[in-house]
Formats: sequence, C-alpha cells, structure tokens
Amino acid sequence: MKKILPFPAALLVVCLLTGCTAFKVNILTGEKKALKEVTLEGSGADRVLVIAISGAITLSDRKGLVGTREGTLAEVAARLSKARRDHRVKAVVLKIDSPGGSVTASDALYHEIEHFKKETGARIVAAMMGMATSGGYYVALPADRIIAHPTTVTGSVGVIFLQPKVVGLMKKIGLSVNVSKSGRDKDMGSPFRQDTAEERRIFQDLTRTLADRFLELVARHRGLAPETLEKVATARIYLGPEARRLGLVDAIGYLPDAIAKARQLAGLADDSRVIAYRRQKAPDAGIYNGAEARRTGGAAGALADLAALLPNPRPGFYYLWLPQWVGGP
Repeated sequence: MKKILPFPAALLVVCLLTGCTAFKVNILTGEKKALKEVTLEGSGADRVLVIAISGAITLSDRKGLVGTREGTLAEVAARLSKARRDHRVKAVVLKIDSPGGSVTASDALYHEIEHFKKETGARIVAAMMGMATSGGYYVALPADRIIAHPTTVTGSVGVIFLQPKVVGLMKKIGLSVNVSKSGRDKDMGSPFRQDTAEERRIFQDLTRTLADRFLELVARHRGLAPETLEKVATARIYLGPEARRLGLVDAIGYLPDAIAKARQLAGLADDSRVIAYRRQKAPDAGIYNGAEARRTGGAAGALADLAALLPNPRPGFYYLWLPQWVGGP
C-alpha cells in the first residue's frame, strides 16, 4: 500500500519539485533585516514615502509553520520611525488595502500616524485600494486627504464583538467544564456556557462605547453633518463615489493621483523621489509593488496562504468588516 503524504507536506514537496523554492533558512528563524530605502520613481532630493497597510490590522506578530508575519502596528511604526529621522521625507502616502482589525491595534496605529504628522509636519495622504473598511478607514482619518479608487469598498464604521461558543458542541459530545471563580463575572464571556442577559447587556454597552469613539473621530476629522453621521453609524459599506458624496473621502482617483497630491500638499517638485522602506531587495520596484510583502514567498508562501484560509476567530472587540476576515487579526 502506498503511503499518502498529508496535504501540507504534499504541497511543500510539489512546490520544491516545481521550482517555487524562493525561501531561505532565515525565514524560519524570525530574524529581521534592517529597513533599507528603495526608490520607486523620481530622482529629487525630497522624498514621498509610501507605506502599505494591508490585510488584517494586528497588534503583534503572528507565528506560523514557516515563519513569523510581522504585526501591522510594528511594521508601520518602524517605517514611521525611520522616516522621522530623515528630514528629506516631506510627505507620506498610506496605501491601504485592509478590512480592519482589532480595536486596540487600529487605535494604536491611528495614534502613531497622527503623532508622526504632528511631530514632523509631514503631509499625509491616504490612498484606498480595494478595501479600507472599519479599522482600515479608522487609520486613514489623520490624513490631510483621503483618496479612494472608484471601486474601493470603504465604510463599515463600527465595532463587532466576536465571542466563539463551543457549549453546543460540548453538549453533543458529553463534555462539561467545572469552574471555580472568585466573583460573579469572573468567567464572563466563557465559551463553555451561554451568556446571561446581564452579560449580554454589558458586552453591548462596551461595544457601543467603542463605536462612539470611532464616530467621534470621524466627526472630528471629516466634519460630517449630524444626519450624515447618523447614516454612517449604521456601519454599512460604501463604494468610493458614494463615500465621496457622504464626505468620508475627499476625492476619487488612483495611486498616482495620491502621490501627486502628496507632492502638491508638501510643496515638492514633480520629480521628487518616491520611496519605500523594505527589509528585502525589490527588483523592478514601482509604486504598486514597492511595498514589502508580510509573508514569505515560494513554498513557504504557499503554506502561509493555505494557513490564512483557515478561520481562527479570537474573542474580542474589532473595528472590522467581518466578511473579509480570514485567519483572524
């Protein structure tokens, strides 16, 4: 009888045999290389830095089978820190393609961007790509201008509380959990039992408070009329043109338009240098591929992509458009 390899192992063997082997030992060690400047276009002395915010917005690194994916907060903060030390960086373009993420990660990233802007005086332009929903929109708020593609999905201004439950499954298979607790609410939110009416009220109050914080920031940065803010508070999604009509974004355009606007706001010449910071070499770097991937390539990348398709919901509060969430923030 032939022995059949498990699917992940078989995938790895196929990748190795077919030439998708562009991974090195250092991806398994979690070792990080220093950020280096890469020119995407232009040749002037002054610089416009492009920073990608892609995928779920995360607070910490996520370790997988074949390496570590750097958390969004650490990834963006490291690039802002490097830019802060270079007086030639006069503007930053945030290239956002994200469904959002955890409440704290989104809020901390918002703070980093806002603090960088106040400290350096650099102009900030947010360029929304395919998606900038919930936390992806939240981190765009400090920008001087927000530009969405005609096909961008944005909005979802609100909070969702995720609370996986296994109590039904446990009942079916005859399992139970005994809990000793020091206070009535110590096991509040436990996956092993249903919530009480009081606990559901508490969770809803917390969710409402976090949503109000989001809406207050939208009102402050976007200056929306109360009736418009009321529409936005339903947390529905919008395409770029409708978001423009509501005042959630400033203009409809493309990434080159966002770069041109950043140059204009910062008073830079048309040939000013557009750069990105990378930890790896980027052959044929341009404005669309100048951002560094947060996953490994080759066979390792194939396995990472496979793992990302497996749902991994973690309990907590999220600024997130849930239908686009895979892998979990």
